[in-house]
Amino acid sequence: MSDKQRTIVNPVRLSGRGLHTGYEVEIQFKPAPVHHGFKFQRTDLKERPIIKAHVDNVVDTSRGTTLEENGVRVHTIEHVMAALGGLGLDNLLIELNGPEAPILDGSSRRYAETLKEAGIEEQDEDRNYYHVQEKIEYRDEENQIELAVYPDDQLSIQVLIDYNSKVLGHQYANFEEDTDFLQELAPSRTFVFFHELEFLLKNNLIKGGDLENAIVIMENPVPQEELDRIADLFNKPRVKVKPEGVLNNVDLHYTNEPARHKLLDILGDIALIGRPIKGRIIAKKPGHHANSEFSRKIADTIKKEATQEAIPQVDPNQPPLLNVNQIKQYLPHRPPFLLVDNILEMDQSSIIGLKNVTMNEGFFVGHFPSEPLMPGVLQVEAMAQVGGILALNTVPDPANYLTYFLKIDKVRFKRKVVPGDTLIFKLELSNPIRRGIVTMNGQAYVGNQVVMEGELTAQITKNKEE
Repeated sequence: MSDKQRTIVNPVRLSGRGLHTGYEVEIQFKPAPVHHGFKFQRTDLKERPIIKAHVDNVVDTSRGTTLEENGVRVHTIEHVMAALGGLGLDNLLIELNGPEAPILDGSSRRYAETLKEAGIEEQDEDRNYYHVQEKIEYRDEENQIELAVYPDDQLSIQVLIDYNSKVLGHQYANFEEDTDFLQELAPSRTFVFFHELEFLLKNNLIKGGDLENAIVIMENPVPQEELDRIADLFNKPRVKVKPEGVLNNVDLHYTNEPARHKLLDILGDIALIGRPIKGRIIAKKPGHHANSEFSRKIADTIKKEATQEAIPQVDPNQPPLLNVNQIKQYLPHRPPFLLVDNILEMDQSSIIGLKNVTMNEGFFVGHFPSEPLMPGVLQVEAMAQVGGILALNTVPDPANYLTYFLKIDKVRFKRKVVPGDTLIFKLELSNPIRRGIVTMNGQAYVGNQVVMEGELTAQITKNKEE
């Protein structure tokens, strides 16, 4: 697999009926720039809303995978995602003129073939792999479901299914990075037990269903008249049961096609993590719900590790870049309203500052006498002062300039700040400074924990007194 991000060369489209809604839907795949990821767009709605294909947006897995963002949903996207993951793609915009992706033949084959016909090209940025560091697992003891991923230098998936079915028996499927996805996995169709098919039909859940887009497994004998009735409901010719225990409307592509389809589902569901992974996945009786919970645990681990990597590493033996007296040359603030003690690091786009919170702070007298807490507004002010130094560091004579904060947005407080804490502020420019307008993202840490975060906007102006 290439280590470069990949997209398609040309837009392509196909159409078909949605499995559950029965709507005729057109789906179009379009090239997207690096770091775009996978996004669905509902072109049938007025605002043409976009739904990011991420596990955080998974809201239902009962009859397929459903995504929702800002109240807008897209249904049954699992076979689309499997084709994207299986072909090693990274960036696409996927337009739908309806609420549900077409079911087609119940596999990823036509999606994969269409994307291959569009041409696949490498982009200028490397793929942002997540290398699994330690075992991550999801278990459902009641249903005997287990999924785990272990550190490895490539992606591999091993699937075992056992539904106590005399027809299916034990089935096993395997995927390696050099597996030919289009030949070995993409044609694997979804499967359904006959009793489930009856339930779905009676509850009007598969309006776009067809006997040809699923393998129907006959676990128990069924009278021919019942089979005829089902065929009539689907407007299909009469069907019979093969010796293998499946309806004779389709031929199996592989002897272990159900296991391969479950592996296909995993490829699609882990594509919702948002990053390709390198690790060895072992799955027993996987399904969309378990896969989504497993993918969510991996995504949460990625976030946690990214947060840990972002924590400023403070060396108490290292002298500060700016001490409090030097800070006074940048800021007009003076005690008791100077809320920065040291600047530890600074470059053209980022800064790290420190505030020692002591019991001697005047605000603790009234906030609160029985439980002293640093007011949130003062935490924001301290962060703003650190950001002000970063902004003023861009002018040749900072003492002759001021920063006025225009907007403070998306501020979140995660934990109390109390006497004895050392606040470490880390701020980075969100965009290059233009016309004196500065936008920054900031976090405040106590130890390894984020206690406050927010987005700040300020304007650099000439000191009027000057």
